[in-house]
Amino acid sequence: MLDLEEPLLGKCCRKYAPSSRSDKKEELGLYPSQNAHIIANTSLDVVDVPAHNFRLTYSVLSQRGYYPETPDKENQDSYCVRTNIQGNPNVHFFGVFDGHGLSGTHCSTFVKDRLVEILSTDAALLDDPVKAYSNAFLATNEELHNSEQFLAVKEGNRVLAQDLSYDQTPFRKDECERVKLCGARVLSVDQVEGLKDPRIQSWGDEETEGSDPPRLWVQNGMYPGTAFTRSVGDNMAERIGVVADPEVSTVQLTSSHPFFVVASDGVFEFLPSQTVVDMVNKYADPRDACSAIAGEAYNLWLEHENRTDDITIIIVRIKDLSFPFQKLHIIAYISYKQSKKQGKQAALMEEKQANLSIPWIGHGHVFPYLELAKNLSTHNFDIFFCSTALNLSSIRDVLAHTSSSVSIQLVELHLP
Repeated sequence: MLDLEEPLLGKCCRKYAPSSRSDKKEELGLYPSQNAHIIANTSLDVVDVPAHNFRLTYSVLSQRGYYPETPDKENQDSYCVRTNIQGNPNVHFFGVFDGHGLSGTHCSTFVKDRLVEILSTDAALLDDPVKAYSNAFLATNEELHNSEQFLAVKEGNRVLAQDLSYDQTPFRKDECERVKLCGARVLSVDQVEGLKDPRIQSWGDEETEGSDPPRLWVQNGMYPGTAFTRSVGDNMAERIGVVADPEVSTVQLTSSHPFFVVASDGVFEFLPSQTVVDMVNKYADPRDACSAIAGEAYNLWLEHENRTDDITIIIVRIKDLSFPFQKLHIIAYISYKQSKKQGKQAALMEEKQANLSIPWIGHGHVFPYLELAKNLSTHNFDIFFCSTALNLSSIRDVLAHTSSSVSIQLVELHLP
């Protein structure tokens, strides 16, 4: 099942490994004692995004948890960094996969490999990445549950956390109601055992009630007891609403985004997103940031429990991004020609440079404005769409199937 969900540092063993393929699991030796905190080897890699003239500098760390009762337990986290998807130097994939249960390691490894394989063969990936990503998850019945992602955003002199994913658990009202409609009972363990009133269907929030979270149960049984609402490979839980549908969001990168982070709940169980952002911001080298965050997460686990979870983190710094993505933006200019009637003939009396500027529209939202532009072009308006060649090609395809009476001029911009 894939859940898409260490004492004080005695000594830290850390060595930077040479750059290598970044989707292999790193195995650690056994923890010799609770006072030893062992950091997995980390590497520093760089990949260019030539179409948009910026670079990604990234580091990955994956560390097996400390389990005193099962010291031989494998690291069930997996991660995947694949560059040049479909041979395209501008398309790269970063993912963290958190496996739980008896087959957690096998499942997270399988998802890591299979998901990218499907994306790499999907012809629609570049045209509709959101649909391609959703289809890839559904095709493999796999979901990154409790794996969190966020983006750092500069605001003045501060760098703020912007969450890109949200845990799919019964703490969320929408997810709770959805699984109830599918037949799930939602109760905490204390409620199931009669220590708390099962009629109370309010559990506070995940930060304050995380030690006894609401769980999913079949109507007349004491299973499966999952604390999540989206998962991979759990056939029993699927009967009560646990689905593999991903929640997909897109973000427009700008120069205000210095880095992004993808990590498992081994990091975020006790570290808020903003704390992680503050720690990343202290280090120029993402390898140092990975090690510091893993160490802090490990320490906090053992302050609250007698074990730690597996800890996996990817930090990607965005370098030299001074201009927004050319595929994501477009500019529209509209000028108006005013005419007055003289007798039965209409003569153009004056031309007003009344320009309506619609700057930096997201590419996916430009088409309603295109419909407006087509309408205005039949009423003495001159329409100019100014954008990059990549955007204009799709606009040109739309206009090719439009009435010849529509006059819209396309002006290509050349980015620095």
